[in-house]
Amino acid sequence: MTTASHPNPDLALGPDRRPRWNSAPHRRHGFHNLHVLNRYAQGFRAAQLMDLRLSADLSIAARPDVRQHTAMPWFSAMVVCEGNRILHECYAPDFGPHQPHSIMSITKMSTNLIIGRLWHEGKVKLDETIGEILPWIGAGYRNARLADVLNMNVQNAYDEDYLNPDAMVFQHEAAAGARLPTGTEQSNRDFIASIGLATGTADTRNTLPHCLYKSANTDVLGFVIEARGGRPLSAWMADLADAMGVEGMLHVLTDRTGMPLLNGGFCLTARDLCRYGAMFAREGHGIDGAAFGSAAFIAETRNGGVPLAPPRQHLRYSNQTNTNGTWLGHGGYGGQYLVADPETGRVACYLSVLQNEDGYDSGFYPPVIAMLSEICAGR
Repeated sequence: MTTASHPNPDLALGPDRRPRWNSAPHRRHGFHNLHVLNRYAQGFRAAQLMDLRLSADLSIAARPDVRQHTAMPWFSAMVVCEGNRILHECYAPDFGPHQPHSIMSITKMSTNLIIGRLWHEGKVKLDETIGEILPWIGAGYRNARLADVLNMNVQNAYDEDYLNPDAMVFQHEAAAGARLPTGTEQSNRDFIASIGLATGTADTRNTLPHCLYKSANTDVLGFVIEARGGRPLSAWMADLADAMGVEGMLHVLTDRTGMPLLNGGFCLTARDLCRYGAMFAREGHGIDGAAFGSAAFIAETRNGGVPLAPPRQHLRYSNQTNTNGTWLGHGGYGGQYLVADPETGRVACYLSVLQNEDGYDSGFYPPVIAMLSEICAGR
């Protein structure tokens, strides 16, 4: 005997071939609630909280670019911190300081901290191939160097064209629990292992003058962390929450096996996103002063990398971060950006949800990045 049922409406594909949570009319609700809409998730609380107190710098609120970007209809939140002080804080009417927000690919920065720690301890080498670390990996990554995966400098069959609903990045969503599969549900590991070489190529060498952004690279790094770190990736997430001193919960989306999705699975409040960024402003140190990441690896990150594609060619993609040589940061699909400046100790985040058809606009990010980086520099 069967009981009447219907596909989960948040995760089923609609006429635009996207799950409802990521369709333009529902994307704002989706990004504000993805921690409960994704099929699988874990949550981590901190034992000790990083204190944050309001100490407003009125010059930030007076900036024309701040007034412009916080008045946009897709704006959710903006917070600027320096040490324990909140210098600026602003929220949209339908959002608030205690609400989690998907930070999408800003999540990738966590792998800089963890891989940096493993590199510091001699557990990984940047010139190793992924196949040496993960014997089960497919041709799309087998002969790629760890350094190139970190720097988004790998060519393979995975494509991340948000304007193409058939792009592999959207197939990746089914393995990540973000949409219903069309057949048998793959684990994230099985999906990653299936990625092959790009058509017509014999290797993974990137021949372009800029990086090739692929979210699958970051999930490869998650499996590298488990293989060389000697413990489940979720244990690193628990330690990260403590090192950040999150006030709310570090929500981490997973696949069906419970594997954390470091390519874009974090959901955080805006204040806790600044606590996350403060890990980079402190050069990898947690709130207790202990090294969670590696200051030496962060120094290498600020000095290295591969140019980003236009219109962000003035920045480099380095060890799962964006950098201009001073600050470290990252953007997120749909309209988020984080900047952390070790020189000033300032961290600034901007959360928004683009509501165009594709949820992406390359021209949206440069002025947001300029605003955040100038504020972090104290200009």
